[in-house]
This record gives sequence, structure tokens and C-alpha cells, in this order.
Amino acid sequence: MRWEQLFADLAAQAEAGEAREEEAEAGSRARAEHGRLQLADRLRGAVGAPVVVGCRGVGDLHGRLADVGADWLLLVDDQQREVLVATVAVRTVAGLTGATVAGPDGVVARRLDLRRALRGLARDRAPVQVLLDDGAVVRGTVDRVGADFVEVAEHAADLPRRAGAVTGVRAVALAAVAAVRRLAPPAG
Repeated sequence: MRWEQLFADLAAQAEAGEAREEEAEAGSRARAEHGRLQLADRLRGAVGAPVVVGCRGVGDLHGRLADVGADWLLLVDDQQREVLVATVAVRTVAGLTGATVAGPDGVVARRLDLRRALRGLARDRAPVQVLLDDGAVVRGTVDRVGADFVEVAEHAADLPRRAGAVTGVRAVALAAVAAVRRLAPPAG
């Protein structure tokens, strides 16, 4: 009888030890998986949710998270204006859901970068505010996008981009762009 009890105790101890090892291993695996996540993966899980994005030089931007790209995110503010935010300017994000969605990691996804998004704004000819990481604001229409800069034709926000309305053209280093706010909701 004593031997049966001893073997039962040893078996229980072994099972408890295995359970502890599995728990530790599972925790270690979870930490490793979390260590591979990027901010964009966390943000993709909150698409459709209201968030507050704290940006360098701009402060808090409030809106519904509409999309997440390779190096940008798109908010729609309470006036239905789109706000394109450069991920490098993001300091904090509040309002994330518990979901995380690993994103596409391919050549096409990498091509859908901030420059591509800005080229879309240039095609739309929409008046915008370019919010810089030092707090400055450039108003006008995105004319063209280079490898490391965006060129803005400066004009009053309430005027369309016409030669007579343009007061100057300003090249802005992409590294200085925190966000670009469309001044009117997109047509459609």
C-alpha cells in the first residue's frame, strides 16, 4: 500500500511539473509572438473603432480608424474629413480594441506607402492641411510627390487650386510630415 501511495504521489508531482512547464512554455511563446507584432498589426485590429492618435508636433487627432498601410494610418474625423497620419509621427494610440491583425507582408503591401497615399491626394486635387512634426501647418493642394518630399501649392483653403490663387509652392520633406488633413469630406 505504501508503494502505491508513493507511486501515486510521484505521478501527481510529475503531472504538476509538466503542467508548470507547459504554462511557462505557453507564456514564453505568447511573449515571443507579441514581440514580433508591429504597431500596424495592433492598429489593424481596431479598424472601424474610434481612436485618439497622439502625434509629434500635432497633438491628439481624434477619429474613426478607417485603414492602416505600410507606414500610414487613415482617420475619419467627426466632420467626415480624412486625416492621413504618418506612422513615424505617432507617439500614442488610445481606444485600441483587444484584437490584433497581422498584416500583409509582401511587395504589394510595401508599395502602398505614404508616398502612394499622397499621390492619391494629388490626383484628387483636394485642398489639404499638411501638419508638420514641429507644429507648423502648410495649406494648399498637393501638386506632386517625390522620393522624399511632397510639393504643396499654397493657396487659401476656400479657393480651388488655380494659378491666380496660388501664393507659392513649398516642398516639404516627407520626414517632417506628421499628418495630412483633407479640408473637405471626399466627394462620393
